Amino acid sequence: MRQNKLLLTTLRESPGDAEAMSHQLMLRAGFIRQLAAGVYTYLPLGRRVLRKVEQIVREEMDLAHAQEILMPTLQPTELWKESGRYDVYGPELMRLYDRHDREFALGPTHEEVITTLVHNEINSYRKLPITLYQIQTKFRDERRPRYGLLRGREFLMKDAYSFDVDWNGLDQSYWSMFKAYQRIFARCGINFRAVEADAGAIGGEGETHEFMALADIGEDTIAACTSCDYAANLEKAEVGIRSEKNEENIKLDQIAKLYTPNIRTIDELVESLQILPSEIMKTVMFIVDNQVVAVVVRGDHEINEIKVLNYLGAKNITIANSEALEGISSIAVGFIGPYGLDLPVLVDHSVVQMNSGIAGANEFDYHYQNLNPQRDINLEHVGDFRNVTEQDSCPRCSEGIINLHSGIEIGHVFKLGTKYSDKLGAKFLDSSGIAQTMIMGCYGIGVSRVLSAIVEQNHDENGIHWPLSLAPFHVHLLPISVKDDLQIQVANELYERLISHGIEVLMDDRDERAGVKFKDSDLIGIPYRIIIGKDAGEGNIEFVNRRSQAKEMMHIQDVVEHVSVLLKNSH
Repeated sequence: MRQNKLLLTTLRESPGDAEAMSHQLMLRAGFIRQLAAGVYTYLPLGRRVLRKVEQIVREEMDLAHAQEILMPTLQPTELWKESGRYDVYGPELMRLYDRHDREFALGPTHEEVITTLVHNEINSYRKLPITLYQIQTKFRDERRPRYGLLRGREFLMKDAYSFDVDWNGLDQSYWSMFKAYQRIFARCGINFRAVEADAGAIGGEGETHEFMALADIGEDTIAACTSCDYAANLEKAEVGIRSEKNEENIKLDQIAKLYTPNIRTIDELVESLQILPSEIMKTVMFIVDNQVVAVVVRGDHEINEIKVLNYLGAKNITIANSEALEGISSIAVGFIGPYGLDLPVLVDHSVVQMNSGIAGANEFDYHYQNLNPQRDINLEHVGDFRNVTEQDSCPRCSEGIINLHSGIEIGHVFKLGTKYSDKLGAKFLDSSGIAQTMIMGCYGIGVSRVLSAIVEQNHDENGIHWPLSLAPFHVHLLPISVKDDLQIQVANELYERLISHGIEVLMDDRDERAGVKFKDSDLIGIPYRIIIGKDAGEGNIEFVNRRSQAKEMMHIQDVVEHVSVLLKNSH
């Protein structure tokens, strides 16, 4: 491609609303342009990278015996109501009406559509197992689109769905996809980690893993053990329990009231009583599926609402406001504690391990001191209800501790079981002619999100350095002066030779200063740069590695073979 004809405008400054480095660099380098909040156009360079990600995905999906299809973006909302997700998805589901006043949704995902398709097409065990996939645009009405392609309202996704006759079959399909994902992200040059995760709105009846690209800008937190392979998303990560309670022989003082006027928060208690947050029992009231529930954790810990939901087998959780608590006489907002509460009280393991602590007295302007969990709190509901923290014990091994990392979710695999096949009637006849429900799995990759993840991990102060597998071009060919006939002649000849050997080349044939060309080349991030300058008459060029900035002089006749070897060794 000749750069003079390429639709490419680079920017010297980053747009003010671009927070993430990947967002800034892809805008500045002319890969994407914003049309509306969370909605982007892929310019030629961006589209080339996107197609390469798609190609890697297709090759690995085909290798895993998945078959590509393409399903409609426009989905009748009757399907979503039938599956029970219409209300669960809430305002993120983009809804619209046709001229006959029939409601549709722009697909954020395709479990309902694929299950309906397979229900209509497959009725015998002889046609199972089967895995179908597509690469398609998805739509979610994000409340706050941000970070460019990392959190958009319109994005490209690969979603695959497996259908098996039993759970053993699903297990094989699941791990086949898991390994395919490992190969995909490795080929894309991403530093990633597979972590245990919560199924979220997709739901399911079995294990699920997220694939996380490690990056400081990541909105997800990963808890990983320092000694074993355990890793999980923060919302799923378990807390390692060494002992259920403190067995030290300590004489316990009797519970007593403290007068604490207008002291309501953990920080205020710490400052007023000169104690540590870990000496406080924090009680938070929630509305869980229309029931008021109290959750108690240590003052230095944060409640994990997903764990609370999963423990109670509930669907919805919100923090209870003052109105919701008005009818409960034993509660004084701002001074709530677990002692004497006449409602379900979920107590975290870390609280049970305390000998004594400070907690609200359920009376305005008072707290209890010397509150002992074993003696003073109803321990009917004890469990893991908090987020893990740095230095927590590993839940899988006895040696490791937990470290926290930031990550970008780029893939997610689920064991759905019969969540959708039951509701949408996806059944098959077994070898005895008896109808059975198909066992499903679901596997997604944020194809467009991969671009941002790559840039977050591969950039410097001057721009992007793309991995060779995804770069828009392999080589950036720069004649220093387009007014120098010899340089242009050499550049044109080398350009044709490189292309004839299957090497993708962008030739900067613009009439620009050398400094402008070098800055743009660094910004765009093509892996190898060939500079044709004053030594062209002697048959020499300068070969530059974008990532390392290593430079070497090379004879023009050796360039094609040199690049060919680099490409071969990269596979």
